[in-house]
Amino acid sequence: MKPVPDHAVNRLRAWRKSISTRPFLARGGTLARCPACQLREDWCACEWRPELKAEAGFCLLMYDSEPMKPSNTGRLIADVLPDTTWAFLWSRTQPHPELLALLADPVWQPYVVFPACEKEPARLTGEVTLAPGKKPLFILLDGTWPEARKMFNMSPYLDGFPVLAIKPDALSTYGMRVANCDEHLCTAEVAACVLEVAGELQAGQALQLWFNLFSRRYMAGRVSRSPGDDEHHLQQALAFINQGGQDQLTDSAD
Repeated sequence: MKPVPDHAVNRLRAWRKSISTRPFLARGGTLARCPACQLREDWCACEWRPELKAEAGFCLLMYDSEPMKPSNTGRLIADVLPDTTWAFLWSRTQPHPELLALLADPVWQPYVVFPACEKEPARLTGEVTLAPGKKPLFILLDGTWPEARKMFNMSPYLDGFPVLAIKPDALSTYGMRVANCDEHLCTAEVAACVLEVAGELQAGQALQLWFNLFSRRYMAGRVSRSPGDDEHHLQQALAFINQGGQDQLTDSAD
């Protein structure tokens, strides 16, 4: 077990918890969990958690109690890229001043990551094209699909940014899981794909590996099943990255 990482999602989680007027109750809420990785305490995966640097940034807009959920995967992005991940609770009418300052920062070129844009289809793009001196800032709407749609349609401060549409056929590099509806992927899966599109292959691969290990252990914990031997290749790949390995271990991300 490693110390709880000091990153944007964990700080937001601590703040959200501090203002709660009643305990947050969720499935599996009675389990003793590692405070860092949020997995069952006896199945902690912290020793394999990767931490990298990337040019790309992520801005997580999180719906209300989303930071409190142990199953939240936006936290995994901040685990891997703590220096370039920001997290804010979503508000339709009162966005956080630091969020607005980040979106206006001339260093960044924001993209809203969303599978469709019915209101303004001209905003849709499948590529990341940067102006000179700019770095990509990917805005991820972190919540259930109805919540993400609500955030997309009711956030006027996002209306001026291009919409980066991620399609399932772009996910084959990392063998990502696809939800019941092809376009509905979890936040970490989308972020890993976006990193690939932006040319940040090692960071994308590290995030995908970390997500795969987390999700397998989390799902095993729901049915009280011990982690399986099939994790070994994930652990090896993450250990290699943590030791400074630069090669792309694509086969290990499945």
